[in-house]
Amino acid sequence: MVPISAYLILAAVLFGIGSVGVLVSRNMIIMFMSVELMLNAANMALVAFSRALNLMDGHVIVFLVLTIAAAEAAVGLALIVALFRNRESVDIDRFNLMKW
Repeated sequence: MVPISAYLILAAVLFGIGSVGVLVSRNMIIMFMSVELMLNAANMALVAFSRALNLMDGHVIVFLVLTIAAAEAAVGLALIVALFRNRESVDIDRFNLMKW
């Protein structure tokens, strides 16, 4: 049986990779994928704690988070496509929405 610490270390590494991707990247799609990676890392930690404590609450919360992430992915990608159609770029430095 794999200990809970292994799952939590993997979740922390995934969350760290996601946060570095959000902070360093200037591409909106990469930033979006990094946010999704951070959500999945949080889900992994929830499932690990849920399994360790023999509770089903974590699994239920994970389904809720996955549902919200799917809706966020649809809306976020639609916004990225709309911005790409207007500006023909997904580089975050080229967007200043206050000066249209």
